[in-house]
Amino acid sequence: MRRSGIWIGGAILTLVVMAGVFAPWIAPHDPYAQDLTRRLAVPFWMEGALPEHLLGTDQLGRDYLSRLIFGARVSLIIGAMVVVVSGAIGITLGVLGGFFGGRVDDVVLFLITCRLSIPVVLVALAVVGLLGSSTTLVVAVLGLLLWDRFAVVARATTMQVRNLDYVAAAWAAGSSTPRILISEVLPNIMTHLAVVGTLEMALAILLEAALSFLGLGVPPPLPSWGLMIAEGRDFMFFSAWVIWIPGIALFTLVLAINLLGDGLRDLFGAAPS
Repeated sequence: MRRSGIWIGGAILTLVVMAGVFAPWIAPHDPYAQDLTRRLAVPFWMEGALPEHLLGTDQLGRDYLSRLIFGARVSLIIGAMVVVVSGAIGITLGVLGGFFGGRVDDVVLFLITCRLSIPVVLVALAVVGLLGSSTTLVVAVLGLLLWDRFAVVARATTMQVRNLDYVAAAWAAGSSTPRILISEVLPNIMTHLAVVGTLEMALAILLEAALSFLGLGVPPPLPSWGLMIAEGRDFMFFSAWVIWIPGIALFTLVLAINLLGDGLRDLFGAAPS
């Protein structure tokens, strides 16, 4: 735990998680309340700032700090749910292919190859564009498109542990195949999969922000950071802070998750690919 990446990334991620969890209590204003008489109020470090709006307001007079805090909740929820969906698919396929081998493994490899041939961003844009934007749809689409890394790592690590002594002992004790997979194999490959989970969460948050920026992600008026950037692009030449405040928040969160994942990879000796 002496690795600085774990501490720095973990500290930043903890702060963002706490902000998202306690958003209704720490946000100074309602993130949806509009006041057109105070639209585009400047942040506290600029001349003419309003003391009740530390980070200013957006084009509709909504408090930017409150929307930023609630936006952390949206990004974290989507990132976590995408990891759950993609992890369930990828880990299941990877463990089955790595444990049984043979034709089962051939099928898993074929599915992984098919998935790698699919451009994630283009497919996500097409599906969301056809079916309409919603948080549930974004989670489902990204979850169904980001499972390949879980499958590759789960397959490789399962192939390493399936012939070890504790698995042979479980067979000798008469344990069933599902019990061996759940009780013996999965616990011994979870450290590798935890690293993959951090990387996939960061990627999911970035993709959600990109979809929201294009108007195909989280529907307004939800305070998504990508949507905040999209809403502020018409004012970027005169009020640039409406873009770079959520941009810096998004950069910091993704950096923290990647630092944490990189530190865990070095700590556990994992090497996801």
